[in-house]
Amino acid sequence: MNINEAKDQIEDTLMAYLSRDEYGYEIPIEKQRPVFLMGPPGIGKTAIMEQIASELGVGLVSYAMTHHTRQSALGLPFIVHKTYGDMECDVSEYTMSEIIASVYDLIEDAGMPEGILFLDEINCVSETLAPVMLQFLQYKTFGRHRVPEGWIVVTAGNPPEYNDSVREFDVATWDRLKRIDVEPDFDVWKEYAYENGIHPAVLTYLEIKKENFYRIESTVDGKSFVTARGWDDLSRMMLMYEKRGRTVDEKLVGQYLQNKKIARDFALYYDLFSKYRSDYQVDSILAGKASAEIKERAKAAKFDERLALLGLILDAVTGQLREVMDTDMLILYLKGELESYRTALSNKKPASPAERMHEQVKDRKRFLEDGQRASYLSHEQQRRNAQLIKILEDLERAVAPESDGAAAFQIVKQRYDERVGELQKAAQVGRNALSHAFQFCEEVFGDGQEMLILVTELTINPHAAKFISRYGCPEYFAHNKELLFYERKQDIIAEVERMDLDE
Repeated sequence: MNINEAKDQIEDTLMAYLSRDEYGYEIPIEKQRPVFLMGPPGIGKTAIMEQIASELGVGLVSYAMTHHTRQSALGLPFIVHKTYGDMECDVSEYTMSEIIASVYDLIEDAGMPEGILFLDEINCVSETLAPVMLQFLQYKTFGRHRVPEGWIVVTAGNPPEYNDSVREFDVATWDRLKRIDVEPDFDVWKEYAYENGIHPAVLTYLEIKKENFYRIESTVDGKSFVTARGWDDLSRMMLMYEKRGRTVDEKLVGQYLQNKKIARDFALYYDLFSKYRSDYQVDSILAGKASAEIKERAKAAKFDERLALLGLILDAVTGQLREVMDTDMLILYLKGELESYRTALSNKKPASPAERMHEQVKDRKRFLEDGQRASYLSHEQQRRNAQLIKILEDLERAVAPESDGAAAFQIVKQRYDERVGELQKAAQVGRNALSHAFQFCEEVFGDGQEMLILVTELTINPHAAKFISRYGCPEYFAHNKELLFYERKQDIIAEVERMDLDE
């Protein structure tokens, strides 16, 4: 199965394991098999665990087991004196495992009674640690210490053809695991790529040459490989290089794509892609001011060049739409905080408007810190909460001179209304850019496959899909009638439609 299907399987497993009735967990702890996620390296096994913890709101403790020794996993021995009837003796016991202790620390520090203990590279441990790990997989204990109730064990490993250090499990061990096999899938990874802003050159290149998305080969010089993780990390570095005016070349590409032929091929493609970016002046296309020369060149271009141009257009326009939807969501967070602030101001407790706002700032900071510690907030959620804290701190300073709650709230509401107005202006700019993208493609490509690609990619891209659902796009619906995408999704976006603090 692909990584998304595996994620669904793990989420379903967690919800089943954490389901309770009046007598406790419906599936007894001893019957909750650890999940074993088996798949080649670099396909996103670790990333989906972070997503699952974030979506289910549970804690996450992660370890790569190849970094551990028998002592750190099992604990250190110590001597205790015991009496058995008339016999006295010294007995060897073990301290709590570092891994088990980390779970208890998270329970104590972040108040997370339920969560995931994720152990990666579980079948590549050292020879001295192997018996300990087999015991753990069978009984969920390290030494005398067991994984706490409410914490589900998920493990991951590589098939033996990808890692010479793999240790084969016996039937008794496999029969105590819930095994999920995962294979690389570009179309599934592309959804992740859109969500995380992967470089458009990577996406358009892989659309043309999907066979280069994931490849591991044995050569006379050792392993030659390209993985999903490699493309992801290369993309992030390319974006940083471009931001700082540094050259992206084959030397850089080869540090991430460790297959010389593919690295050279992509480096050449990137050079061509960069030329297209310069030649086509995408900003003018999205402003509705594309020159006749640009249109004629696009009409005469070969398919590879057209695909690169579509990638450039999609990257530019969806970048704008993402900013709008990020702001949209931030304002919804802010609206919730300000509604709570209005309620707090109506309470009879002796506190100034600034002090009440300060309390909300502290609560939000505590929420962010707990979410970071427990890994149940995604990177995007952490960033949004940090932005919200900054806004609330600014509002705290703004209401500091006021002693009257009603006057303080009017200041806050005015600042909020200004943000909503700025959002509406940005949304209009985004709508115009999207319309101009469609108008350009209609004029240049007509109803050819390029238009189908444009509509399909906008549908797949989560930021574009949310924007169109929220703010509309007549051109999109004109080319996408059969999907009936719009329908305004009133049941989903009803709250988004209500941004008026007076309601």
